[in-house]
Amino acid sequence: MAKIQVAMDPRRLVGGAVLNGAHHVGRLSLFVFELIRGLVEWRIWLRPAIEQAVTIGYGSLFIVFITASFAGAVTSLQAGYQITPGIPLYFAAGVVVTTLISELGPVMTALILAGRIGARNAAELGTMRVTEQIDALESLGRSTVTHVLLPRIVAVALMVPVLNVFAVGVSIFAGWIAAQGSMDMSTADFVYGARYFFKPFYVWYSLTKSFFFGLAIGIVPCYMGFNATHGAEGVGRATTGAVVSASVLVLLLNTILASVMLEP
Repeated sequence: MAKIQVAMDPRRLVGGAVLNGAHHVGRLSLFVFELIRGLVEWRIWLRPAIEQAVTIGYGSLFIVFITASFAGAVTSLQAGYQITPGIPLYFAAGVVVTTLISELGPVMTALILAGRIGARNAAELGTMRVTEQIDALESLGRSTVTHVLLPRIVAVALMVPVLNVFAVGVSIFAGWIAAQGSMDMSTADFVYGARYFFKPFYVWYSLTKSFFFGLAIGIVPCYMGFNATHGAEGVGRATTGAVVSASVLVLLLNTILASVMLEP
């Protein structure tokens, strides 16, 4: 009983969490510093990064298409449900389009890719670590940053904005189809509302968020997979932690960027 009380001591729990967090912050900072140093060796990582980007793009199209379609349709249905008599229908179209471009598109795409690509990178790098493939690469004098890490991180950072554009386009199309059925809205009303409320800043805002989301989805899972230990169990923990951490970081970045970029 005494051991249980000691283990459950709030001071020990809080202190352990703080020390563990500080440890990871320090290691992650060094990890990012090494990535920045490795950018100058672009002749090594550029071609693998392009190959990784193509694989990520083609492999993610279907799941992004399905998710964006449902997101656009649900947003349109919800807008139709909330609109009250006397309010022009094109107001709903404006709300749907601006919401999908500025918020739902980039955030939902990032969360999907955090699960799909983040888990993949963490599992691959974790397996390479526990099977000593990374140690073998380093023993040959090859840089793991330029040969293993940067191609994955750059590919994710580049493809998340591209997939976000695709998701926004699909979701707006799905929202238009749903609006015709739920609100009996004509195409002219939908287009008028979308153009009336649209601002070019929304596109810049969406792409900026997507780029930072891509960096988070690329760096955090690669860091956790690269530092995995204790065999298959450690790879599983690293993969789970990578998906959770990347998803939480995406939501945190979304809040920070909204507070910074949407200042009146």
